[in-house]
Amino acid sequence: MKVKPLRILMYAVLIFLAFGYLLPIWSAVTTSTKTGEQVALTTPIQLVLPPYFGAYKIAFESLKRPIINSLVFTTFATIFSTVLGSLAGFTLAKLLRGSVSKKLLILITFGVFLPYQSILIPLVRLISRLGLYNTIPGLVLTHTAYGIPITTLLFTNYYYEIPDELVEAAKVDGASAAGIYTKIILPLSMPAFVVTAIYQFTSIWNDYLFGVVLTRGEEAMPATVMLANLKGSFVANWNVQMAGALIVALPTLIIMIALGKYLIRGYTSGAVKG
Repeated sequence: MKVKPLRILMYAVLIFLAFGYLLPIWSAVTTSTKTGEQVALTTPIQLVLPPYFGAYKIAFESLKRPIINSLVFTTFATIFSTVLGSLAGFTLAKLLRGSVSKKLLILITFGVFLPYQSILIPLVRLISRLGLYNTIPGLVLTHTAYGIPITTLLFTNYYYEIPDELVEAAKVDGASAAGIYTKIILPLSMPAFVVTAIYQFTSIWNDYLFGVVLTRGEEAMPATVMLANLKGSFVANWNVQMAGALIVALPTLIIMIALGKYLIRGYTSGAVKG
């Protein structure tokens, strides 16, 4: 079989791009397995044997409590924002419809493009007045509220693809809105739930800004904020920072590996169409 030069060129470009994409990850791995002295005397991509895992122990001791904090508020915020987005999407796509639905969707979607920085001052004042500053519930409330616009948009677009005849037939049979949602819409929504939940979990887990302005101390500090604090006061401990970065990246990596096939199904079934 004759191999076309264009195909060879395409594969060469793809290999080069993959190499460039994986190089920072390789550098993080090699740096995290060196001592401080080895970091100073070698290049970032140079592998040193035998590997030194002391940096992981130091990083984990510092990140242990913040990682638990992040797991708790990220899980709850993901669940709440996804469920509320599903209910809002069902309402807009199947109950209201028409111009009212479109206007409300535009108004809700506006929140997706609202920069975090523009609402920080009123956000901090509101969370403080509610007595939720430096608490896990405060972070859950913040991320849930800020996640509802994007989850509503995703679910609304997904529910537009579900035939209206199913809903109309259920109405003729006397089903209520709650019955239509739980018995017809919800069983068909699993691809959308997977896509939306993965998107929300990743976004919330990786957030730094809300964590740094709404917490102090380790009581509710997220892992991303503590990770930034690992740099040290006078000397940058690059091995500890790289070890911490890899540890913090593990939860999202595990989720992607475990739910990757469901994520592809969600994309191809129209969960983010629009």
